[in-house]
Amino acid sequence: MKTALSIAGSDSSGGAGIQADIKTMSAHGVYAMSAITALTAQNTTGVTDILDSTPAFLSAQLDAVFTDIFPDAVKIGMVSSSELISVIAQKLRQYGARHIVVDPVMVATSGAKLLRDDAVEALCRELLPLAAVLTPNIPEAEILSGMTITDATGMEAAAKYISEKYGCAVLCKGGHKVNDADDLLWRNGFGKWFHGKRIDNPNTHGTGCTLSSAIASNLAKGYDLDESVERAKEYISGALAAMLDLGHGSGPMNHMFALKGAFTE
Repeated sequence: MKTALSIAGSDSSGGAGIQADIKTMSAHGVYAMSAITALTAQNTTGVTDILDSTPAFLSAQLDAVFTDIFPDAVKIGMVSSSELISVIAQKLRQYGARHIVVDPVMVATSGAKLLRDDAVEALCRELLPLAAVLTPNIPEAEILSGMTITDATGMEAAAKYISEKYGCAVLCKGGHKVNDADDLLWRNGFGKWFHGKRIDNPNTHGTGCTLSSAIASNLAKGYDLDESVERAKEYISGALAAMLDLGHGSGPMNHMFALKGAFTE
């Protein structure tokens, strides 16, 4: 069985973060592990509190995983401080981690800020150069590139800039009223569009976490990056199309929409 590690924050409502990653990896038939960077008190309406892991405790979690069940892929999500980012980067280098997917989580679906200002610089300096692929949404791509993105041409310019600056592939995700269901993968000087079907579902809590962990799951199983992105987009479309409706705000998706069996009845 292939394995994957999520390094991210805990979402008490279960729709995003570590919980979304574990569900997504499990749905892909991959054994999921976690290193928790922060505990969040949040639900579909917003984030009310955040408690960061200490650098020492995050380091201990990563040692525990890498020295026993080595992950075939790593997904990195919410990391709110520069100290924690430094610990992650050091451990990934120490253990020779592979197939690293970085979702530069800066703002929650609800609009809550999840990344401190000092952490943005550390993320760019220490983590992005280690990534196989980076998965920013439009606001995150604007921050990382320093550009304003209003159309497909802007997505291409930003993705090219980020990819060349940090030496990694970049999947610039549509949405935010720019190419709603179309994503752009830029790597090695070339861009490839992945066209998706727009699904009219207001419940999008955890979509970024889910897409990045689906990509990591597919990389762990041996698919190349293009195939991993294609399969991940198909998966998230299915999870959205299941039209789960929970909570009073932007609710979660049904990560287990394809799960069938005696124990689901």
